[in-house]
Amino acid sequence: QVQLVESGGGLVQPGGSLRLSCAASGNIFSIYTMDWRRQAPGKQRELVASITSGGSTNYTDSVKGRFTISRDNAKNTVYLQMNSLKPEDTAVYFCNAEVLSSLAIPPRRYWGQGTQVTVSS
Repeated sequence: QVQLVESGGGLVQPGGSLRLSCAASGNIFSIYTMDWRRQAPGKQRELVASITSGGSTNYTDSVKGRFTISRDNAKNTVYLQMNSLKPEDTAVYFCNAEVLSSLAIPPRRYWGQGTQVTVSS
């Protein structure tokens, strides 16, 4: 089994910054793509940013130039640096990772429990 634990959420004023972290632990042989996704009240969960094991990144248009995703493969950890935050960034942010636990079974995706980010004055 694999666990993903997020941290770093909170309340911040518009224009402020937060850094989210997500640490994976458990039965891990290798981690492929790691994502950050968010879900605002009454809206569908959306992909915010993703990063491959090689470091290639992808962002949804609304966060380009403001958010930066990174990872530390030695620590099995992914980060999301969020700058110039806006009220519309308010959501629960979830970490998602595609994990290979053994060469004998296919990789599967795991979710963290989510961390609340609220941008408000």
